[in-house]
Amino acid sequence: MRVLGLWRYPVKSMQGERLDAIDVDAHGLVGDRRWALLDRATGLTLTARRQPELLHASACLDGDGVRIVLPDGSVARDDGDLSEWLGHPVALVEADDERRALFETPLDAEHEDGDWIRWQGPAGTFHDSTRTAISILSTDAIRDWDVRRFRPNVVVDGDEDALVGTGVSVGTVSLDVVKQIDRCVVVTRPQPGLPRDLEPLRTITRERGTFLGVGALVTHPGRLAVGDEVTSRPGG
Repeated sequence: MRVLGLWRYPVKSMQGERLDAIDVDAHGLVGDRRWALLDRATGLTLTARRQPELLHASACLDGDGVRIVLPDGSVARDDGDLSEWLGHPVALVEADDERRALFETPLDAEHEDGDWIRWQGPAGTFHDSTRTAISILSTDAIRDWDVRRFRPNVVVDGDEDALVGTGVSVGTVSLDVVKQIDRCVVVTRPQPGLPRDLEPLRTITRERGTFLGVGALVTHPGRLAVGDEVTSRPGG
């Protein structure tokens, strides 16, 4: 199994960056999900589940900060620009070890006017799960769907499900692959060049019990690159 692609998403739910190589720390790919937009009224950390417009902006690292390009091509200068774009007060916040995001998702992806559930994410990052610092997805699993719908960090060939419960070495990085990733309504959202589409999530739910891709935790930081071999050992 080899690494075919690497993706970093500096701002939660915005378009990210495709990379050839990247450093990895305890929280995952350096700079990945490092920022998010906070809804000032509710205290919720915004994602494309509640705010689909986020997927139409893009973000990249810019020195020690982040550069956000809005859908009209302009660069957001401050929270005022971001609030004007979304139509309500928001603040760009950076992850730290004292902050745990409050997320939400609809119980029924096809009837979003129903109940939503809330949970807290991990400290130090805006990943959804305390059990995922790096997400891994194979080209076989995504079929002919656009990879952007699934927002993986590492794209591989082979069977990523077989990695669950193992320790993985890739580049100079060591990971424990601890879970399958449960997919949500974000998979269905429109993005630049992609329409809203419920079929990928319906298919994943029907054929894979909502799971696609795997989540890993970092046990040894380092660096990984496209072309690196992925090797595993039983037991993690």
